Parts: sequence; C-alpha cells; structure tokens
Amino acid sequence: MPAESSHANVVAGHAGSIAVPPHALRHHFADLEQQRETATLGMWVFLITEVMFFGGMFAAYLVYRVAYPVAFQEASQHMAFLAGTVNTAVLICSSLFVACAVHAAQTGERKQIVFFLILALLLGMVFLGIKAVEYHDHWVEHTVPGASFQFQGTDPVHSEVFFALYFVMTGFHALHMLIGVGLVAVIIYFAWQGRYSPAYHTPVENVGLYWHFVDIIWIFLYPLLYLISHKHIY
Repeated sequence: MPAESSHANVVAGHAGSIAVPPHALRHHFADLEQQRETATLGMWVFLITEVMFFGGMFAAYLVYRVAYPVAFQEASQHMAFLAGTVNTAVLICSSLFVACAVHAAQTGERKQIVFFLILALLLGMVFLGIKAVEYHDHWVEHTVPGASFQFQGTDPVHSEVFFALYFVMTGFHALHMLIGVGLVAVIIYFAWQGRYSPAYHTPVENVGLYWHFVDIIWIFLYPLLYLISHKHIY
C-alpha cells in the first residue's frame, strides 16, 4: 500500500494542479512525459514497419503496372469508381473527427472525445460496409481471382493479376480499418469512464496516429486502383 500511495503522489506532482488517476503512470517510467514520449516512439516504430509492409505491395503493383499497362487499364474499368470516391471522402472526414477527438483529449473535454470518436467509428463502419458491397459485386461479376475468374479483355491473365493485387491490398487495408474500429471503440469506453485528461491522453493520440496512417494508405490506394484510367463504370 505505501508503494501505491507514493506512485500516485509522483503522478500528481508531475501533473501539477491537474488531477491524474494513479493508473496513468506506469511504474517503470520516471514521469508522464517520459511515458508519453516512449509510447509515441513505439507507435511510430510500429507504423514504420507497416509502411514497409504496404510498401512491398505498392512496389509489386508498380512493377506489374509498368509491365502490363493495357491489362491493368482494362481491369480498372471494373472498379466501382463512385464507391471508391465516396469511401475516400468518408475516411478524410473520419480523420478530421479523430483529430478533433485528440484535441478534445488535450483540453480535457470528455464528452467531446466520445462524440467525435463515435462519429469516426461510424464512418469507419460505413467504409467497411461500402467495401463489402464492392467485394460482393466483384464476386457476382466473376472478377475475383481463382477458378471462377472471368474477364473479357485483350490480356485476361494479367488483368487477373490486377484483381489479385486489388484484393490483397484493399483486403489488408480493410483488416487494418477493422482493427482501428476496435481500438476506437475501446478508447470511447475508457473516455466515457473519464480515464483521460489533459495530463494523460497518450492512448487517444496513439490510436489517432494509427487511424491517420490507415487513412493515408487509402489515399495512395485510391488513385492507383480507381484513377488508373480516365473512363470508369459507375
């Protein structure tokens, strides 16, 4: 018990006049600032590994795109351009709401944190819903790579490569978005419980970084997959 009391006093001392719950500072950190810097650094290192992960797929796409431009252009005509555009707007708006939530956490506005993160969560689910509809349409059109793949074009073999890259890249992106939705839901719960304050809101910032990263990946996927040519099927 004395150790726990001392731990709480250290947190309060570093936070000044701001009330900080005892759980805010972990025992292996000297103060909240060191803890925040360490957590932020860890998140950036993680995001760098994610950049390398998606970078490999982007590199593969660019190599095949240069090698088979006609096949890729024909295949891109079967992308749902409107759905991709709407999803782009959805993610941009969600990033705005996440940024607002981070600002609310920095200023200690508990209700605003919850409000903005709920909006971001809903938009994330809208994105996943639209992507699910796209996948279903590709399945119906037999443009999913595999035994049932059918494509009328000058080079169906390499058009199938385009669709394979499309499903792999957007599939992993959707998986990251699903994870982001789960993380935001957890942050919403703890924010509603009053866990975060101007002195301690590192989890909100780090989840915000992750969400922005997922959105940025889509900003690259959108032009590569949906804007590869000038004509689109709406």
